[in-house]
Amino acid sequence: MAADATSTPSAASNNAAAISVAEQLEQLGAARKLVLETPTYYDRIVKGVLPIIGPTAPLALRRWGAEFLAESLATPVLAMRDKENITVAVLDTLRGLLDGAAEDAIVLKACVAAAASAYPVALRWIIHNSYHTESWEQMSAIKSRILRIWDGAPTPVRLSCIKFAQRVVLAQTASNGMEQKYGGLDISLNMIPANHPILDPRQLEAEATGLLDRMLGVLQDNSSDALLVDATLNCLSILTRTRPNTSNRILNTVLNFNPLKLANSPMTPKTKVLIRSLEKTTRMFLTHLLRRDPNNPLSGRIQQYVERLMRSRAEIFDEAGRKRALADQAAASYGDAKRQKVEASAPLFSIPPLGPGPHTLAGVFTLTDNLGLQAFDVAQLPANLTAMVSVRTLASLDEKILDLAVSGIRDRLTSLYAAGAAAAAAAQPAVINAATAPLGVEEEDDDYEPDLTPAEDTEQILNKLDNAPPEEPMEPAVDASAALALGPFTLPPPLTLDAEVATKLCQTAAARLFWPLSTLKESGAVRKPKAGINRLAASSYDRDSWLTLVTRLATRSTAGLDGGDGGPGSGIKSEQEAVLDRAARVSLGDSIREMLFTYILEDWRRRIEIAVAWLCEEWYNDQLTKRNNSGGELHYEKCALRLVDGFLSYITAQDKVLTRFLAEIPELSRPLLGKLKGLCADPTTVQLALTSLLYLVMMRPPVREIALDTVAEIWTEHEDARPLAAKYLVKWRPGFVESQTQGSGSGAPPANTAIAT
Repeated sequence: MAADATSTPSAASNNAAAISVAEQLEQLGAARKLVLETPTYYDRIVKGVLPIIGPTAPLALRRWGAEFLAESLATPVLAMRDKENITVAVLDTLRGLLDGAAEDAIVLKACVAAAASAYPVALRWIIHNSYHTESWEQMSAIKSRILRIWDGAPTPVRLSCIKFAQRVVLAQTASNGMEQKYGGLDISLNMIPANHPILDPRQLEAEATGLLDRMLGVLQDNSSDALLVDATLNCLSILTRTRPNTSNRILNTVLNFNPLKLANSPMTPKTKVLIRSLEKTTRMFLTHLLRRDPNNPLSGRIQQYVERLMRSRAEIFDEAGRKRALADQAAASYGDAKRQKVEASAPLFSIPPLGPGPHTLAGVFTLTDNLGLQAFDVAQLPANLTAMVSVRTLASLDEKILDLAVSGIRDRLTSLYAAGAAAAAAAQPAVINAATAPLGVEEEDDDYEPDLTPAEDTEQILNKLDNAPPEEPMEPAVDASAALALGPFTLPPPLTLDAEVATKLCQTAAARLFWPLSTLKESGAVRKPKAGINRLAASSYDRDSWLTLVTRLATRSTAGLDGGDGGPGSGIKSEQEAVLDRAARVSLGDSIREMLFTYILEDWRRRIEIAVAWLCEEWYNDQLTKRNNSGGELHYEKCALRLVDGFLSYITAQDKVLTRFLAEIPELSRPLLGKLKGLCADPTTVQLALTSLLYLVMMRPPVREIALDTVAEIWTEHEDARPLAAKYLVKWRPGFVESQTQGSGSGAPPANTAIAT
């Protein structure tokens, strides 16, 4: 089936006169579906359809062909060698389609997009194959044609021209090595040798500068075309990130651009959409740039520009939605509104008095009758936002309004104090009148009534005494001090916690350990000698001491400090309590490790010493665990691999701290050194990886063989790293390169043969 599908374009080419355009499009669609399912057929299908989609083909076939070429050249599934073969093959067809007189806009747009994908590949091809001058002449002609039709073309074609100009600037300027980390094709001026027979780096760089100025012309003219401005800003974002030499020029142009220029025109729905689009694209461009590079020299200016942009946008749309024209009848009845405001004698606002009943402190200081505002809980806002709003409000508040509010609160407090004093006076008992009650007893208004009950005589009293029950003997007196003596006191047993609650508490405790780091000062410019693994963790109250304490809390196990289960001085623990205790210790250590990993990666170049100290503590704890045969989990290898993965995500060719890190950690393994092979996929970091391995070979003999094995694997797996790797292998592992070269036979690369000889 594959053979039939791949032969379809050729058959259609031979029988073009007998097959209708609709049938040809159907066959071409089947071929396109085949290459999407099986990318290995791209080379044959693309070369097979080129005679069908040429400049003399019908319009429908040219449209399909141009879009198919743009899709094929932009696909990421092809290797660089296959892309070079396809690019060289399609240049002649692309040139013919672009040179066609009065060409269709759809065909031009797709052809320019295809040329944007083909330009860096063609440049890479001519760098390594300078003998093939025909391909570069065709690519230069395509570039000249695109730059000529840029200004007068329809808008869709101009958008593709902006993308083409961006790819040209990327390919003809110096790179910082970051484009490949984001999945891009890092082809730049760095790859062109100074003595190249066809390409002149200085001329190419000058041309790229001119193209960049042409792209920035849209912003310098304060264009109101939202499509062109958005496309330009999106292309400039990649240039700013990967081409440091262009960032200052781009930023100065963007900061001088006014995306709210249309606000002066009548505010129609279309104008509102254009203003929002221009403002949002500009703001997001600067915001993402500031987020990626907060230490940029222009960060302060960028922050001010973004804040001013947001404030202006809010004022424009708030005023447009709030202001209404005053009717003529209302204007006649109201008179001069400005004079009314000046001559008004009524107070600016009034503070309502407090009603009856008890009042809360918040109610006393509430100045509004709006129930919605009274129910709003200001504690939900972040503290920094509340402080910012309060400071700005007080700074812009009228002094008369502030005095009126203070007077109203003072009156409320005075009335509350008076009401409280009256209530206290009413609750006091009546004062005794000394004139009417000299004996200290208040006279009553009731008349005196004597007790008329006859008194008992002596005989009756004796009869009661005879009939009374016998008296019980009195108990001996109790000592008062003995009665006040306290018995033994025991604390109630703690509440039983489940594993989930214990884990949350451990995470909270770990987070509190890192709070003091922002307030603690550095150890100072003068470095103190380290006391070794047995130094005191908190010998001084600085950041280094606190970090040492944190790392030891994460790594040093607490098992055995309480005497063990059922040991002396610990009490007998149930099995559930023992399991919970172990789970809490593990959770606390893992929580601290997670936060310590995040803290190191926030500024890993400056905190490489903290990473080394942490791994030393982990290695020491693993050794104790192995010696005691406690069956505990080992953490050193996992933490080291995770740190290296984190470093490699951000490392550049200038980061020599990687060599220092590998030299100072206590133990190296094959998986750990194998991570360095990932650096060899980037040509800018190959030397860093191999230099680090060479340092280990020379300065750490115990890992010499492991490091040399890694260098040998790099030589085998990465072709671009072979010259430098072979240089080290010839010295430290003689015969390896010769054996590999002889074993590969005639298919060995020429570069390796040259090194071996």
